[in-house]
Amino acid sequence: MGRVNEKVVLVTGAARGMGAAHARLLVAEGARVVVTDVLDQDGEALASELGNAAIYVHQDVSEPTSWATVIAAAQATFGTLHGLVNNAGVTSRASIEQFPLDLWNRTLAVNLTGVFLGIQAALPAIRLAGGGSIVNVSSVEGLRGSPGLHAYVASKFGVRGITKSAALEGAASGVRVNSVHPGLVNTAMSERLDPALFPIPMGRAAEPLEVSQAVAFLLSDESSYMTGAEIVLDGGLTIGVPYKGAALEELFS
Repeated sequence: MGRVNEKVVLVTGAARGMGAAHARLLVAEGARVVVTDVLDQDGEALASELGNAAIYVHQDVSEPTSWATVIAAAQATFGTLHGLVNNAGVTSRASIEQFPLDLWNRTLAVNLTGVFLGIQAALPAIRLAGGGSIVNVSSVEGLRGSPGLHAYVASKFGVRGITKSAALEGAASGVRVNSVHPGLVNTAMSERLDPALFPIPMGRAAEPLEVSQAVAFLLSDESSYMTGAEIVLDGGLTIGVPYKGAALEELFS
């Protein structure tokens, strides 16, 4: 307990799923949290559950004015801002030949432009607090390609890249910027996906809390010498050549 004691952290896309898990763990570890989302009913319910340690603010992460509003709300309510979790994201699927431009643009607007705007808006506030940490939620699709997920893959590779360029600029003023790369996680976004379809060496999807533990670590002083780094949480999905069963048996025959 107390890993992020007294830190003020803004978590986007936090009304449910991984974002809600991040917010719950951060409060349990002593932080005060600004929960943001476009899902007002769920976001307000979560903030109510978390009590005086949290507030909910409506936010579209693709809108610069919305970022100004939530940063101001964090400072007005809690006096400062020490951390940001760029968690909000959407997914989209179509073959590359049939991928609609408006769907491409919307996916990048939320997943990548939203991260850019978040870093841009939060950096001055975190510097004013004397330094802190930004955690960008990418994906294993920011490390590998995936058919049909072209906009999602492009956005998550972009998040991986801007994490590193922002880390270079933030380091001198004590602002660390790192990324986490979850694989399959048990959330509403992935509920129709069978983990058995993926060559996950650990044989299961992650629970949201398992990702949240890494987020809390990166926000805490325990990770004080880490910036521009990538933490992969995929049960081993990306660590090896994905042999099929017959080919694997042949290797050991």
